[in-house]
Amino acid sequence: MTSDQFKLYQRCTGRNSPPAKVASEAWLVICRRGGKSFILALVAVFLACFHSYRQFLAPGEKGTILIIATDRKQGRVIFRYIRGLLTQVPMLQKMIERETADTFELDTGIIIEVGTASFRSTRGYTLVAVLCDEIAFWPTDDAAEPDYEVLNALRPGMATIPNSMLLCASSPYARRGALWDAHRRHFAQDGDPISVWQADTRTMNPTVPQILIDEANARDPASVQAEYGAQFRSDIESFVSREAVEACITPAVRERPPLPNVRYFAFTDPSGGTSDSFTLAIGHRQETTRCARCCTGGQATILPRKRRRRVCGPSEILSHQRSNRRQVRGRMAP
Repeated sequence: MTSDQFKLYQRCTGRNSPPAKVASEAWLVICRRGGKSFILALVAVFLACFHSYRQFLAPGEKGTILIIATDRKQGRVIFRYIRGLLTQVPMLQKMIERETADTFELDTGIIIEVGTASFRSTRGYTLVAVLCDEIAFWPTDDAAEPDYEVLNALRPGMATIPNSMLLCASSPYARRGALWDAHRRHFAQDGDPISVWQADTRTMNPTVPQILIDEANARDPASVQAEYGAQFRSDIESFVSREAVEACITPAVRERPPLPNVRYFAFTDPSGGTSDSFTLAIGHRQETTRCARCCTGGQATILPRKRRRRVCGPSEILSHQRSNRRQVRGRMAP
């Protein structure tokens, strides 16, 4: 990098030293009109056309570059850029073996395909690259198919390709979900193999008029900070702020056994037994402090049990609750 490029790298990554090697996972927190979709398309075409993965593929096996968005309609934004790059460059056009509405098969043994944010439909692929678009707006941990589960389903598909790449790009939104977690863990961390790039609209695309941003800022400053300033929003916290919750918890503690001679009270949110998790909060008094323990999923209890993400009906949940109450009473009996 030149000195100017390195200064830009420092400003957008928060790091003081240049990268020692190519990152296999990158999170791009880039604002509206910052060119995210085009850059992802350009990376997809470059990897598909100019990288060789044949040595890592079995006979007859195809490597896939998967574009994932909230739905197929949104994923086609990137796919249109890919189509333009492949079909309008004569050298690249010759590499196309087959084209459908949402796939390109190339003579390099690579398929470029549009998918949706589902941990079920993304399994079974051999993935050389995954491009996740607008991941901040994927369903988070309060949904049936949260963003973490989709990423967990994707990563094993990249395990057999040593130089596979995961790129997640999005405008920032709320301080929750996979994008916020990656930013919190890896931004401004020198030597971290996972790269996080955070840049406002004007840094990525100086052609966007500043007056447009100023006018939007006069109408809604909080929204403009996210849409054009690359800042996660703190004005849309659910119920209480993240800082308030983190101040009340013990890090890395997932489960606690019941205390003797303590009277517990349980509060539930059954969610109707449909797509959301069943939630149980258990509280008790401890001297002058009120304590609460929250669990979600099919088995919610203060006994050591694991979270279960599958959907359970109300009758099954209540059956688990009655069983758990009996276990708690048995352990607390003199």
